[in-house]
Amino acid sequence: MLKADYGSLPDLAQVNWAHDVVLAWNGTTSGVRLPGAEAIPAEHDGLVICDATSAAFAMDLPWDRLDVVTWSWQKALGGEAAHGMIALSPRAVARLESYKAPRALPKIFRMTSKGALIEGIFRGDTINTPSMLCVEDALDGLIWAESIGGLEALKARSQASLAVVSEWVEKTDWVEFLARNPAERSSTAICLRIIAPWFTALDAAAQGKALKAMLALLETEGVGFDLASYRDAPTGLRIWGGATVEAADVSALLPWLDWAFAQIAPQG
Repeated sequence: MLKADYGSLPDLAQVNWAHDVVLAWNGTTSGVRLPGAEAIPAEHDGLVICDATSAAFAMDLPWDRLDVVTWSWQKALGGEAAHGMIALSPRAVARLESYKAPRALPKIFRMTSKGALIEGIFRGDTINTPSMLCVEDALDGLIWAESIGGLEALKARSQASLAVVSEWVEKTDWVEFLARNPAERSSTAICLRIIAPWFTALDAAAQGKALKAMLALLETEGVGFDLASYRDAPTGLRIWGGATVEAADVSALLPWLDWAFAQIAPQG
């Protein structure tokens, strides 16, 4: 396993692509994303297994270099939680059909039968019975996405939110992006760290208390909810910039952030 500090990618040159590699295209806890497909060899012996939960429908994915891709209905298109999708390359299918698991798998996780892919589950057959209302909601999201211009329009909407925040950060002295490299900044999980000297001088517990007070002010005013950074990340803010978000709403939020931070800052 390769590791890196919050706000950075690990050294991808250390990856052995002859092995199976599991990666997240976009990190919702750190606001960091892969900037492109360059790090993944076009020809690789192992399978590349990609969690694209908060990237699909908001970012470009190199489908020709990914063998297993999973994503959620919930994220970029705002669908129901706990439902997701999986896409398999021919190489991944070949692995499934040739690999014999050393233990029994629950029925819901089985994708092969008698050494062959169960193709029906990729055509609409169900294993357990999902909510058809949730399915219709996901389809409605896809119809909406197509009506506004498809993937290119969805990406543009997400990038617009990131651009609004970027412009604000440039002129704001108490906050900065958690992801230092602009090419690696997520447009969906926009993560910020608080850098005001009085705030960074506090210990972790005091920082958490101050942030909680700031967010409580925003919630009381009804202008922002669930804006805290991930619990193990540096204390700061996390703004969702998925494709269903209007950049104008993000823009309207930012002055409120300045106001709430000023309220909790030491006076004098």
